[in-house]
Amino acid sequence: MPTEPLPELAEDFVPFATAALDFHQAINMPVAPVAASRTELDTLHAHVIALYGLLDAHTVRTAQVADAEGDHLKACRIRLWQAAEHLHAAFHAAPQPGPDRLATRDACRTRLPEGAPELTVCQRHLAVSARVRRDHTPADLRDPCTGLTRH
Repeated sequence: MPTEPLPELAEDFVPFATAALDFHQAINMPVAPVAASRTELDTLHAHVIALYGLLDAHTVRTAQVADAEGDHLKACRIRLWQAAEHLHAAFHAAPQPGPDRLATRDACRTRLPEGAPELTVCQRHLAVSARVRRDHTPADLRDPCTGLTRH
């Protein structure tokens, strides 16, 4: 039985995103050892979350038709979420502008973060974490190795 040809895909923008990251690193990263700013950590978090969404879409589609590839994409998706968790924690650990502002993770958990732009990183993280909790077990998210033993 013949199958219908795949539709023409739009131009692939992922290589442009990769090039933009390389360009950003080349022109914006200082040579001296300097801690990442909260703004940089926020934008890195946004980028990792966007990449998580793209990989999630590929994972859902691929896992339906290719078990081995789907398992590898699921493991990659978990690793991206773990990276987002660490970026979120690094954001809250980074020094804040102004000496009288104190960051607390409890404020973030109770949805009372520190205000803009701090509010955006917490809202973004909480929004995606609801989807992550539906798609993964706590053991998956805490496991240091995603044990791809099926294939």
